[in-house]
Amino acid sequence: MNYDQLMQVDLAKLEAAVADWKRVAGDVERLGGEARGGLKAKADGARWEGVNAGVTRGFVDKTVKEFGDLHTEARSVFGVLDDAHAELKGLQQQAKSLTEDARANGFTVSSGKDGGVVIAEQVCSTERSRRVTDLMRWYADTLTGVVAHAAEVDAAAVRSLRGAHGGDPNNAGHAVYTSLDQDMLPRALKLAALGGDANEQQQKELRRLWQSLGPESRGRMWAQHRDDLLAAGLLTPQVKRVSADKGAGRYGAESPGASDYWKLLQAKGIANAGDFIGMPDAARHMDHYLRGTGTPLDLDVDRMLTDDANLRAAAGAARANERDEWRRQALEAFEKSGGKPVALPVETRGEGYRHVDGTGPERNWYLAVGRGMTNTTGVVTAVPGPDGQPQVAIDYQVNVWDRYNWDAGKFTPIGPTSVTDDDMARFHTVGLAREFDMRGSSSVQRYDLDSGGPGPVPADPGRDGTRKDLGRNGDAR
Repeated sequence: MNYDQLMQVDLAKLEAAVADWKRVAGDVERLGGEARGGLKAKADGARWEGVNAGVTRGFVDKTVKEFGDLHTEARSVFGVLDDAHAELKGLQQQAKSLTEDARANGFTVSSGKDGGVVIAEQVCSTERSRRVTDLMRWYADTLTGVVAHAAEVDAAAVRSLRGAHGGDPNNAGHAVYTSLDQDMLPRALKLAALGGDANEQQQKELRRLWQSLGPESRGRMWAQHRDDLLAAGLLTPQVKRVSADKGAGRYGAESPGASDYWKLLQAKGIANAGDFIGMPDAARHMDHYLRGTGTPLDLDVDRMLTDDANLRAAAGAARANERDEWRRQALEAFEKSGGKPVALPVETRGEGYRHVDGTGPERNWYLAVGRGMTNTTGVVTAVPGPDGQPQVAIDYQVNVWDRYNWDAGKFTPIGPTSVTDDDMARFHTVGLAREFDMRGSSSVQRYDLDSGGPGPVPADPGRDGTRKDLGRNGDAR
């Protein structure tokens, strides 16, 4: 399946097939009941002996069994088609929504090779900003993932239908399916067992399978492979993680002058002094910017949450807004499962926040990040307690992302220096520094959704945060 096929497929025909097979399953069940209650009951109760009696009773038993097998197969076909229709309908709607959003942002969307999706600008620009490039990549990757997911659902449906049919037109009722979970769960368990050894493609497939599985199957996986799933990146955010602004523009668009080199020396002095004035992350980020590699840098979100009240408030508010709905969905799934453990993936939308411009540890993050974006990803579980009643909790992580850049027209005092925000932004324009992405996620926290409050804050990592701390800075010198 490719992008065009997913966008154009008429799922109304599949919906009609679901309704037909639901009716067939009901009719066969009714006929089977009549055969058991009528034909078989009379044959078993008849007082007659001989060859004819034996043959007739055997024929009746076989007929009744065949009705049962036909009902099993019809019910399996209905369950598979119903699940496939729901999955494909949701994925088609997601693809259409993403396409609309991409076009509204000035892009065209088309099918590429091997199931990929190609994103291009509606109006070509020679001054494409990094934000535009990031948006194009996000749309392409996300839509490609949706198409891959649809293809996997389609293939799972085909395998399940073959399994239910068995390949023998004269012998009904083989493997029993209530949904696509019977086909998808073994593959998901195999990928989950890889844990941190799963490569990027395997991690993406695992996340897609996790989304497709029902709450009960997810509950089983979570109970068996929680740590492996977390190590495989199950909580990786799927929201649009791109910079909120365009930055300073194209890298190296102009040639530097003598004044630029002089100010660069001053800026490097600021970066080198940062560790000694209690601003280790501000120093680390500025140093990375001035080194000009442009490579992404990890954020220590546990320490950010510990240090900054604004980030804690933004993350806590996002969870509080969804708490009641998450709990309702979990309880509903728990009841539907008959009281078995269930698990539901959840994610809040990306929200902007601003670090506190204070005088303590928070100022370090104000200078290192300034304004950023955050969201929460997690797994809500409902499991039976000692009394059989459901206990609802969430395992979650807080995610933060931004692009390190300097806004022209602003002024940020950093010690006794004449280097301004305009000067810092110009370093990127003249190729003496380079903007870069910053991303990070907190450690996973557990929170009882049956209780109130904003939820736990990660323990202070207790690291000094200097640029020599290799645990936090793989790019340290």
